[in-house]
Amino acid sequence: MPEDAKVSASTEGENNTDKNPYGYLDREDFTSEKYKIEIQGLPKYYGMKELKNLLNNKLELESSKVKPPKKGSGWLFVCFKSEEAVEKAINTINGLTWKNCKLMARKAKPAPDPFIKRKMEADANSAKRQKIESQSETISPELQVKTSTTPLWDIPYPKQLELKTKEIRSVLQKLGQAIWKQNAPLSKWIQQQETKNSGLICELLPILSSSMTEGYRNKCEFTVGRSRGEKEIVIGFRLSSYAAGSTAVGPIDDLCHIPQSMKTAVRLFQSFIRESKLEPFDPVNHQGYWRQITARTTRLNHLMLIVGVHPQELSNDEIDNLKKDICRFFDEEGGKEANVTSLYFQTISRRDSGGEGGGSFQHLSGSEYIEEELMDMKFRISPQAFFQVNSQGAEILYKAAIDLAKPNQDTSVLDVCCGTGTIGLTFSKHCGEVLGLEMIPDAIKDARENAKMNKVDNCEFFIGKAEDILKTVLQRTTKPDVVAIVDPPRAGLQQQAVLALRKSKSLKRLIYISCDPKAAVKNLVDLARPTSKQYTGDPLVPVKAVPVDMFPHTNHCELVFLLERVSIADKK
Repeated sequence: MPEDAKVSASTEGENNTDKNPYGYLDREDFTSEKYKIEIQGLPKYYGMKELKNLLNNKLELESSKVKPPKKGSGWLFVCFKSEEAVEKAINTINGLTWKNCKLMARKAKPAPDPFIKRKMEADANSAKRQKIESQSETISPELQVKTSTTPLWDIPYPKQLELKTKEIRSVLQKLGQAIWKQNAPLSKWIQQQETKNSGLICELLPILSSSMTEGYRNKCEFTVGRSRGEKEIVIGFRLSSYAAGSTAVGPIDDLCHIPQSMKTAVRLFQSFIRESKLEPFDPVNHQGYWRQITARTTRLNHLMLIVGVHPQELSNDEIDNLKKDICRFFDEEGGKEANVTSLYFQTISRRDSGGEGGGSFQHLSGSEYIEEELMDMKFRISPQAFFQVNSQGAEILYKAAIDLAKPNQDTSVLDVCCGTGTIGLTFSKHCGEVLGLEMIPDAIKDARENAKMNKVDNCEFFIGKAEDILKTVLQRTTKPDVVAIVDPPRAGLQQQAVLALRKSKSLKRLIYISCDPKAAVKNLVDLARPTSKQYTGDPLVPVKAVPVDMFPHTNHCELVFLLERVSIADKK
């Protein structure tokens, strides 16, 4: 493709998409909205894993995505990868009886592009559009980014901790009510707990925080886009969400939670992109190339940069030349000031993944990983590996977990969602053995290397989804006392993992680390349900909780729970 064609590629096809909320369906890149069906007549009670097993294993339909329904709706959407797969699904599902319910299936209308839809609605009402535009223009991009990413930036930090403690108390009150509702036989015990703990189902310990409240983030994903009014290319954060009708990007210079090393790297690479002949990626028409920059730092002064690019129609030679230019910039030219120790190139294209999102990583220069020190141990971190975004806060978080669990040499610690093994390895010197589970192979590779690097010989790590391998790993424990450590993604544990934890008779205590306490309520309620055919084993109920502020100047706060087995027969 000629250079001038690449520059103008971002505007090509704009007329076909900026006034048509369904114009995205004409693009070549994959979207599951093209191949979506609606299933009606679903039973009142069923699990998403049950449904996926029915579709993909029993009926062999190979769905690509199941969109969870609204509660009690009786219908949902299922997406596939081709028109042939859609036809097969409709023919197979129509008239099928499942759980005594007769199912119906039909092709579903794709969802409109939320950005285009909102823009059209605003255009239809010029007064509304002018009001929105005038309101946004009165707030500087710097303040808009600051308000959206660090909404508590102008509140004194002690007051922030007070606000977060108040919010945690509210969550615990609702949790107690939810457990009472689902486990009436425990009502007397819950009443006793609430009397003892000032109205809460468990003891709430004082909120913990680190002394480092600024520049604490060790990982950020920055968007490459254009400023408000599309005046210039900016690497930073979106001013608002795509669904809210904005694709503008604002600068990060005034954000107090981002370290200076990241700001320097972003500023330097921003100049590189501005001088490039390639346009930033446009999320409206999916043209353009530069998508995002991921930065990871450590207290050992390591800096990893991951440059995310949509290749569009670039040839292999052109992509190779682009990689060489990026390497030369950071190794020899203006970017040398950033002191990048690990440089990666990420290809981000829906077509590459055969579905939504995805991407591949290629190491360009420097080390293949960075290292961080935590609690007198050293950890290596690969591009995709999970690691707490606040290193000093992580030390406080893990110490709190150890203090709650009280492990000893007769304890097997089950580290669920172990990432690079940080939690399990910090527990290793306090217990008999650690068994870690993680679905990302690179993270498990890092975890094993981290164990060797720190000369830890009582840890094993296993690859797989927690809900798939938890039962097998539990059977490998060799100590009489089993404590599970759960640090799941924001959405929480899968239901099968919850059931496996409940079922393990040797599991007496569970440490549940939640980055979103509200989202954790469902898991905690399920762990505390009465014993039944589905929920075997005595309930696991919260007895202590400690908040840890890992994210100063934001509304987020980690909450660490200690759950213990309780026999309903003993507590009536």
